[in-house]
Amino acid sequence: MTMDRRLQEQVLTALEREPGVDAAQIGVSVVDGVVTLQGLVTTFRQKWLAERGARRLVGVRAIANDLDVAATRSTVSDAVVAQAVADALKWDSAIPAGRVKATVRHGWVTLTGTTTWQFQRSAAERAAALVHGVKGVANSIAIEPQVSIGDLQSRIEDALRHAAEADAHGIRIEARDGTVVLSGIVHSASEREAAERAALTAPGVSRVDDRLIVAP
Repeated sequence: MTMDRRLQEQVLTALEREPGVDAAQIGVSVVDGVVTLQGLVTTFRQKWLAERGARRLVGVRAIANDLDVAATRSTVSDAVVAQAVADALKWDSAIPAGRVKATVRHGWVTLTGTTTWQFQRSAAERAAALVHGVKGVANSIAIEPQVSIGDLQSRIEDALRHAAEADAHGIRIEARDGTVVLSGIVHSASEREAAERAALTAPGVSRVDDRLIVAP
């Protein structure tokens, strides 16, 4: 059995075990460690959960999430979705109160406003994506950095050293004008994601250019 075939079976098993995902509707193909997910799901939440389940596996270099969110007859109204998204943003302690707004049109959510950190921006997108009835999320939240760029690199290096999943020794870091470039080698897509997430939690980071290579 080839490595890609073995990884394909592992992804299929992971999807079957993922609560809230109908694995029977999802097709999986793997080429050189790049996983492609195809098929129809009924909610954007299922699409997000399927990608998360596959990303955890060692050997997954990247994921192409081509799952389509199919319209159903029991469509939730935009008013109901908007209220649920507003509540989700309010209840998530990672999102600064009153600084993120959501508009909903035909099930598609657009987020606007400002946050101090990138992880807050990501938390808002994740909270909206998990709401029932959401078909997709456009994240237009702006970052307002509040620390000097001079302190940025040391903060990121410290964050990576303390990230349980990431080995900072194989990662090179460059920082300029709020953009962080990560390069080097990690051992899984999960480790790569942990490194990027650690960088995004540093104050003053507006964007991460992830050039990390996954080499199991």
